[in-house]
Amino acid sequence: MGYPTTVQLIDREKTEQWYVNFPAAVARALDFEKGEVVEWTIETKWKLLLKRTPKKKRGKR
Repeated sequence: MGYPTTVQLIDREKTEQWYVNFPAAVARALDFEKGEVVEWTIETKWKLLLKRTPKKKRGKR
């Protein structure tokens, strides 16, 4: 099953930002955490790969 979403654009005077939001069901199913870093890879013009970066181990305090 797919989860359709809309690409959003915030167009400012000197810059623009594009956003693709995850539906909550997708984020929960993948156990995403707030502030988690991910990386987009362009495979083709029609296919993007989203890769999670490994979590950094926290040192002892």
